[in-house]
Amino acid sequence: MEKLSGYAFIAAMLSTALATIFYVAYALSGLRAARMQTAGMPTTTTVTGFTSGPRTAAIGRYATMLGWLAVFALLFSLVFRTIATGHGPFANMYEFSAAFAFGILTAYMWFERRYHQRILALVALPVAFAMMVYAMTIPATIEPLVPALQNNLLLTVHVAVAIVAYGSFAIAFASAALYLIQLFIAWVGNRPEPGGWGLPRLDVLDDIGYRAVIVGFPFLTLTIILGAIWANTAWGTYWSWDPKETASLVTWFIYGSYLHARVMRGWRGKRAAMLLVLGFAATLFTYFGNLFFGGLHSYSGLN
Repeated sequence: MEKLSGYAFIAAMLSTALATIFYVAYALSGLRAARMQTAGMPTTTTVTGFTSGPRTAAIGRYATMLGWLAVFALLFSLVFRTIATGHGPFANMYEFSAAFAFGILTAYMWFERRYHQRILALVALPVAFAMMVYAMTIPATIEPLVPALQNNLLLTVHVAVAIVAYGSFAIAFASAALYLIQLFIAWVGNRPEPGGWGLPRLDVLDDIGYRAVIVGFPFLTLTIILGAIWANTAWGTYWSWDPKETASLVTWFIYGSYLHARVMRGWRGKRAAMLLVLGFAATLFTYFGNLFFGGLHSYSGLN
């Protein structure tokens, strides 16, 4: 089963890489269509603001098929790994990195299906691929669980809700990054309004970022609560200001501040996008922080 997990993981990496290439081709096709539209040639503009040409839809369908292939390949890898180890993917950084990538891919495919925005893949899939590349660089050996990780069911649920939160935040980051990229292009080109590059409208990206946080924030809250329960079981205290605990709390405050600013103060646009970028940076710091600062979460075998 361990070998099958490795083979499925490689298949997921290759599928993600190929899907990214097709999504780039899809975006370039949209860019070409936007230029054709400017020249007065026949094109199609969707309700979400993306301009497509004759071949754009076909390229997009192939990209989506490869994206789903990556999701299922990585799912099989995690299932085979779970069967081989007898526990969920939480024992080391290799397993959680694979789970993190799965969360990003799954969240992306769900948001693509829900909002029909394949352009988000230009940011989301490279992040997932980078996480898989990182997993390939660290030990993947199966070893007995350390005592702190022997609450199998609780840790499995804890990791499951965490990858939903992290995956959703990756989508929020993708929408925010594309939003800011459009503003930057408009600024460099000295244009009063963004647009015309085959990218979605700014209000669509703004809304997707908000919806992604709406999904991710409750799961992050549950992650922290379950982590506290686990900490009390493993270490005899619900909260010890461990670096990973503290970073997760800071991340929670950033996304909570975003929701508060959005709902109560009407924050939208550039300020909201920058806050989402900051939030995902905090998410990555939460994920990698224990590698640099140690603490009670230093069970990955890399310290």
